Parts: sequence; C-alpha cells; structure tokens
Amino acid sequence: MASIFDLFKKIEKKKTEPSGPPEFMAVGLGNPGRDYTDTRHNAGFCAIDYICRKYGVECGELKFKALGARITVAERSVLLLKPTTFMNNSGEAVRDAASFYKIPPEKIIVFCDDVNFEPGKMRIREKGSDGGHNGLKSIIEKLSSDTFTRVKIGVGKKPDGYDLADWVLGKIPACDVPVMAECLAAAPDILEKFVAGDVSGAMSLYNKR
Repeated sequence: MASIFDLFKKIEKKKTEPSGPPEFMAVGLGNPGRDYTDTRHNAGFCAIDYICRKYGVECGELKFKALGARITVAERSVLLLKPTTFMNNSGEAVRDAASFYKIPPEKIIVFCDDVNFEPGKMRIREKGSDGGHNGLKSIIEKLSSDTFTRVKIGVGKKPDGYDLADWVLGKIPACDVPVMAECLAAAPDILEKFVAGDVSGAMSLYNKR
C-alpha cells in the first residue's frame, strides 16, 4: 500500500546550518513507535517529517522527551520537535524545550490531526481551545497558555458507531494518501510564513483549500 512517505522523493532537499539558540519551535503531534506509523493521529509527525525532508535534516536528537532537529528559516533558528511521550503528554516536551530556550508560546507552531475536517483540508489558528484534541490540551496545560499557532490537518470524520480512538489510531487508507500528501507538503511553506510573521497569509492561502 502506498505510504505518505513515498512522496518524499518529490520534495526538494535544502540543507541549512543553524546558528545560535532557536527562536522558534515547530512541533508535530503523534504517538511514538512503529505501530503508529502512518496512522491518522500521527499527521503532525508527518508534517514535521516533510519539513525535515525539505531542509535535509532528521529528527534524531533525543532531548526534552522528544526527537528534535534544528534548521534555519529566513535566517532564524527553528527547533523541530516530535515528542516521544504519548499524545496525552505532549505538553511535557514542549514545556521543557520552550523553558530551556526561552521560546514564548507566540513563537511556537503545532501541527496536529483533526477529525472535524476531511483529508486534504486544514485550518490554521493563532490561538484557541484544544477542540477536544488531547495533545493540544496537554500543551495548553503545560504552557499555561493557548496563544500558540496550531495547524489542524484533516484526517476524516469518524463514521457513526465507530470508536474515536480506533478511528484516529487507524492507518491512513490508500485512497486518502494523495490528498493527505498534498496537504502535508504545505507544512514547510506554512512554517516559513509563520517565522516571517505572516500567519494571516498562511491562513488566507491554506484555510480556503
């Protein structure tokens, strides 16, 4: 079956050498381990992987209860983070990294799945409630703030009579891979606009898709 990652080969690699402590943080939400690879709930991890691919890096450094990497975006240092705790405790890694590098919530962008939107759709918000997402809930609790930007990636609405946990932990079906890949491929551009202070531009471009 086709995988989200099969389309990585089509993404241009761009190597950068970060300097100085990170000023921004981009976090992808998901669950660690092979059992959760390519599941709906790991859409946030996939978004970070797309960013890594473009910038020629890999989230391989284990620190702050997360796998991380550093890139330079528009001459600004950015920390990429994939928490290694399970989804419900994602906020621990975000809090620890943000505290260590003194990164305020306003300079944090979080990529996560959302069952309210169909595959290929996304919504970018600069702040707000967790919307029932346990990963966002954990981050809000640990940061004591909801003023971080979040990119909600549609994974499809739960069918009637289907358990929500079973739905989000299910594999992304082959029929949804092309539209999901197109959506996730926008992650680097969204991050670049975020760092440039143009979240409204990203919202205008991608919230309408």
